[in-house]
Amino acid sequence: MNKEEGMLAISKLVFELTITSTTTADLDILLQRLFSILDSYYDLQLEARGAILLLNPRGRYFQVAQFGMDPAWTNKMRWDAPAFTRPHISAHCLLQDSLPSLELPTPAHMLLLPLHIEGKGLGYTVLFVPENYLMSETHCEFMEDLARALSSLVNRALTNEILRIRKLELEESRADVIRSLGVASEYRDNETGLHIMRMTNFAQAIAKSLGIPDAQRELLYIAAPMHDVGKIGIADAVLLKPGKLTPEEFTIMKTHTDIGVTILEGKDELIAAARDIAGCHHERWDGNGYPNGLVAEQIPLLARICAVADVFDALTSSRPYKTAWTVEDAYNWVISESGKHFDPAVVAAFDAAMPDILRIRELYRDDIIDPKQVLTLPPIRRRENAWIPWDEKLSIGIDVIDEHHRYLFDLINDLYEVVANKRGAREVARLIKSLDAYAKIHFRAEEQMMNHYAYTRIDRQLSQHHAFEEKIAEFYEELHDNPFVAQFDALAYLREWLIHHILVEDIQLVELTRK
Repeated sequence: MNKEEGMLAISKLVFELTITSTTTADLDILLQRLFSILDSYYDLQLEARGAILLLNPRGRYFQVAQFGMDPAWTNKMRWDAPAFTRPHISAHCLLQDSLPSLELPTPAHMLLLPLHIEGKGLGYTVLFVPENYLMSETHCEFMEDLARALSSLVNRALTNEILRIRKLELEESRADVIRSLGVASEYRDNETGLHIMRMTNFAQAIAKSLGIPDAQRELLYIAAPMHDVGKIGIADAVLLKPGKLTPEEFTIMKTHTDIGVTILEGKDELIAAARDIAGCHHERWDGNGYPNGLVAEQIPLLARICAVADVFDALTSSRPYKTAWTVEDAYNWVISESGKHFDPAVVAAFDAAMPDILRIRELYRDDIIDPKQVLTLPPIRRRENAWIPWDEKLSIGIDVIDEHHRYLFDLINDLYEVVANKRGAREVARLIKSLDAYAKIHFRAEEQMMNHYAYTRIDRQLSQHHAFEEKIAEFYEELHDNPFVAQFDALAYLREWLIHHILVEDIQLVELTRK
């Protein structure tokens, strides 16, 4: 290869990848295109495999993309060449060998192409070469030019992913405002924030059982907390009355649906969904509901779903003016109202979703966890080939806490699937926020139990919970700088931390079952 051929190859590579990167930020595709071009230059003597390793803020390298080799999850390659022990990225290409190991006794010979953006080192593109590989001056210049071109392309991919995260945050900010209104209305009604979480997740389980599209389910998840927003406009004398309402008071109470519709005026798709739910979740399938006496499919689908979810949680929850129904009685009543109060299809979906609904009740409970409570939940289909499968050896002997832990495992496995299937930084950010939100619910419930039963090591638990929350917030912020690294970094931390915390700290909570 001469200099002219090298420049032509670089130009061709940049052109092809510039076109590709307008539709994807997948670094695996970048490597695939790279090797499809390099393959035609036999005198480079490169092996048909390579990887991209990027540096996290703590000086650790992560394999974030690969070609012709296993991904980070299954790759036995140990990235222990001298360059990977230093946080400083070389200014020039390097030839280095990996150290032999039991898994790979023969050292790998590597050509490391440094990746820099505006003077900041990101990591290396790793190309594998034969033993005793030597580069001519022309080849060396070509590789230096290639390193600069790849730096630019990785930067473009990073920028695209960061923009997607920013877009998600704008959407989340709007959704958070809507949720806050919903929470405010529930607190006025002696409800708790956990009622909203239960009801919203019940609705999600029913919607999933119904098979409604993901986009509509996402609307439901954001809009469902607004179902009773109109109660903000109901006088305390009526809203907070501990006893049964008089007919006149009930007439006033019913106006919360109309108030909700007024509050949620607007043409936005999300606002429209929230308005439908707020205005129609008290309508009945048989036409005997309020405020408009809508019949059957005249009632918006999301409102029909929320009607079942809201009623079931209200029946099974204690309030100052009533005792909770048993789950069995509430379930039987909902089933009996199919075709009368509720849409038969939604009731059938509710029935099918009961294993998930019963689990949600335990995950978002109002009362203090009883360490001696025995859960008899119906079995839930466990995912096959989970990245971190639940093992009964991780059980700490407190059923409710074990169920919380299983759910945290589910969320981490969801995050792994998003990263492994390259669904993008937007989905990674969304799942990290979800995991952070539920971890806080779990920690507060655990801490409430420990405080109630005078657990002697509560201060150590509090410290570790706080450190975990800070670490997740740190990963979320790092997504804005380098989402490719942050997602791998977060997964590695989550798997190690959760298993260690359960086996070392939470296992000691079993002493509460003896009190």
